[in-house]
Amino acid sequence: MTMGLERIFSLCSLLALCGWFALLLAPLARIPLIRSARTVSCLLALAYLIQLFVLTQPVPGGSFASLAGVAALFSNPGNVMLGWTHYLAFDLFVGAWEIEDAGNIGVPHWAMIVPLILTFLLGPIGLLTYAIIRTLHRRRTTGSWV
Repeated sequence: MTMGLERIFSLCSLLALCGWFALLLAPLARIPLIRSARTVSCLLALAYLIQLFVLTQPVPGGSFASLAGVAALFSNPGNVMLGWTHYLAFDLFVGAWEIEDAGNIGVPHWAMIVPLILTFLLGPIGLLTYAIIRTLHRRRTTGSWV
C-alpha cells in the first residue's frame, strides 16, 4: 500500500468536509451544491469499495453476530478506516437528502443548520431532528401530520 492509513483518513475526512460545506452553502446555488455533496458521497462510497478489498483483513473472532465480534473486527486499523469511510459516505448522503427534501417542502435553510450539524456529528440524532422539524413544518403548512 503506497498511501498510509493516516493519509487516507485525512483525505476522506477532508473530502467529506467539502460536501458538508456545500450543504451549508446550499441556498446560494441549491441544485449544484446538493449535487456536489452527493458526488462527494459517491466518491466516498467508491473509496469504501476500494478499501474493502485493499485495507480490510479478517480478524480472529471477528463477526457481525455479536458485540464482541464487531469489537474484534475493529481491532484492525484498516477495518476501522473502512468503518469511518462508511460513516462519512452515509451521513453526507443523508445530509444531502435532508437539504433537498427541506427545500422541496419549504423548510427555511436557517432551520436546517442544527439538523445538518447533528447529522454531521451524530448521524441518527441529526436525522431524527430533521424528521421532527419536517413533521412540525408539514403540520403547520398542511394541517396534516404526514
